[in-house]
Amino acid sequence: MVALNSRADGSVFKVLDKPNFQGNAAVNYTDRETSWTRIIEHKWFEFGKDDDGNDIPKTVISREYSSEWKVGDEPYYPVNDEKNSALYQEYKKLADKEQKVIFGGRLGEYKYYGKRLVSGWI
Repeated sequence: MVALNSRADGSVFKVLDKPNFQGNAAVNYTDRETSWTRIIEHKWFEFGKDDDGNDIPKTVISREYSSEWKVGDEPYYPVNDEKNSALYQEYKKLADKEQKVIFGGRLGEYKYYGKRLVSGWI
């Protein structure tokens, strides 16, 4: 059988000479005109201030880009269309016959699971 289609994810990092770029750790972009899917400003996860409580004078951002998966890329997101859903069902039939294998995660079940949903499973 052929491989299921997936989307890959890549990031481009930049150091900016400013203490604040977006004031938040993560901002998602869902419009078609923007080529990236998310900007992460890493300092806001934990390190937004120095030991004296002052803003750190620089910040690091990463822009995440979605792309078609190719061999060698890490697959991130399933492509939920009719062709891939039918192909997944064929793989699932084979997997259900296996006794000592567990396929997990969003690619194991070929479904997108957001962090908000799965954090409740822990």
